[in-house]
Amino acid sequence: MRQLIYTALATALTAGMAQAQDQASANMINTNEQSVGTVTFNQTASGMVHVIVEMTDLAPGPHGFHVHETGECDPAGGFKSAGGHYAGEKDHGIEAEGGPHPGDFPNVNVGQDGVLKVEFFTDRLSLPADGKNPLRDDDGSAVVVHSGADDYASQPSGDAGDRIACGVIE
Repeated sequence: MRQLIYTALATALTAGMAQAQDQASANMINTNEQSVGTVTFNQTASGMVHVIVEMTDLAPGPHGFHVHETGECDPAGGFKSAGGHYAGEKDHGIEAEGGPHPGDFPNVNVGQDGVLKVEFFTDRLSLPADGKNPLRDDDGSAVVVHSGADDYASQPSGDAGDRIACGVIE
């Protein structure tokens, strides 16, 4: 009986550790360092990454939404510390012949109440460090929300305006 309990505990711990590696999240802050929500990334069995965005206190309307190449969010510098878009070897935007960047996502639309809730999938990113365009590489990655809409074409970043929210993916 004791062996059965130990085996069950070991199995549960192993499953929990594997699950932890299959999920990452970013606690989003604005330029005043106030929390404005979370972005969660779940690696699926199909190889897709399921992205879940839940944010508040944003200006209504369309906003560019991207994964950036460096896991750092310094509000004093306007979140420039997050670097450029996570580009891989691609150009920016779905309208670019050599695009899109792995970190390019569709514009997100914030309601009149300042709330943003959206989900989408991507096969251009992965969570494990040994995966395709990993979010957990040596310098990490960040999620950035921009003040305006991405035009899906302008190089190198879609002319989406200032960075208004940022979160390090952990």
